Amino acid sequence: MKSYREIAGDAGSDVLGQVGAQQERLRARMAKIRLKVAVVSGKGGVGKSAVVANLAAAFAKRGLKVGALDADINGPSLAKMLGVRGQRLAFTAGGAQLPQGPLGIRVLSMDLLLPDDETPVLWSGPAEGEAYFWRGAMEVTTLREFLADTEWGELDLLLLDLPPGTDRIPNLLPLLPELHGVVIVTLPSQVSQLIVTKSVTVAKEIVKAPILGLVENMASHLCARCGAEAPLFAGEDSARMAQRLGIPFLGRVPFDPLLARYADEGTPVVLSSPGSPAARALWQIADKIGESLHLPAEPVEAKESR
Repeated sequence: MKSYREIAGDAGSDVLGQVGAQQERLRARMAKIRLKVAVVSGKGGVGKSAVVANLAAAFAKRGLKVGALDADINGPSLAKMLGVRGQRLAFTAGGAQLPQGPLGIRVLSMDLLLPDDETPVLWSGPAEGEAYFWRGAMEVTTLREFLADTEWGELDLLLLDLPPGTDRIPNLLPLLPELHGVVIVTLPSQVSQLIVTKSVTVAKEIVKAPILGLVENMASHLCARCGAEAPLFAGEDSARMAQRLGIPFLGRVPFDPLLARYADEGTPVVLSSPGSPAARALWQIADKIGESLHLPAEPVEAKESR
């Protein structure tokens, strides 16, 4: 085995050439996508992926070409929520060909690359005696490959479902310098709001992408029999929190069992039960985001179907 000092140059691997070619593919792919929006929280367990799945469906219902990228390498769930779990990516000379969820939503998730339900994403090398979950640079490398080596095609909107952690937003900067917006999801609890506040600060001061607004998920519980609404947490009012942070407030999504039920079935609630409380709230949130992004008005038939 040679030491680094004994190897001249890159030993013929052309690493710089490979990186440059990948960067060019990334630029070419992203040039075909009009808008890229990251949905983040910083806090896990806030229902962010369910929000992403339903926003993707709501925008697709408006007649837009939509893609959804599950950037959570270790805990992917978007494929399940958009009904493509179990499908496998097809690989051609043009890149990975994506399965399509409801209304033609193009979906990419690590879940589509794993061999079975129980396989986690692990990294191991010949010198290691144990396996380690991918983190940091490996996650960024994987996300770069997802963006650069996938045939996304012409899209109006790409939604990126980021994993928990305030460091995930800056990781996007080298990959998507033209990020068009950030949507932040919180719970109405003090713990969630504390962590989400840090994500807002990172988005403002480091990423400098427009913050499209704050979504409060699981805002209240709706009684299935009487329809009465009761708060689930005792945190700061999220609308007041958004005002304090200087960002728009997009709305509240109630804790609605139909949201979880249709997520399990792979059919977003905005399509399966458009008149339900959660669906109505998510439609209104999508409308506000659409206005901020100057997206075309919703087709009449889409409004009539709600």
